[in-house]
Amino acid sequence: MDWVAIGGRIRKQREYLGLTREQFAEKLDITPKFCSDIELGLKGMSVPTLCRIATTLSLSTDYILFGKQEKKDKSWVFKALSPMVESVTPSQLPYLESVMQTVIRAMNHKEEK
Repeated sequence: MDWVAIGGRIRKQREYLGLTREQFAEKLDITPKFCSDIELGLKGMSVPTLCRIATTLSLSTDYILFGKQEKKDKSWVFKALSPMVESVTPSQLPYLESVMQTVIRAMNHKEEK
């Protein structure tokens, strides 16, 4: 197992979701130090902890462990975006939609080049 890569994927998603290490550790019912050790690849984790991490971060255990996403099934996209969308107030939704459309247009433009 490449614990450093595993920890990196966990940390990247935690930061992407805007969670501090302390908030994340609390959701997982582990200490912030243990959370840090996992993210730095210094320690492994039990299967129950891996499952809590996957659920909290809306990631598959395959992605956490091996870095592989199933390309055909895009349900992971909705799981990843859902917590962010739910945190937005109704009056902020038009701005979020506009930002998302701009980002998608930019990504499509980059792929065309």
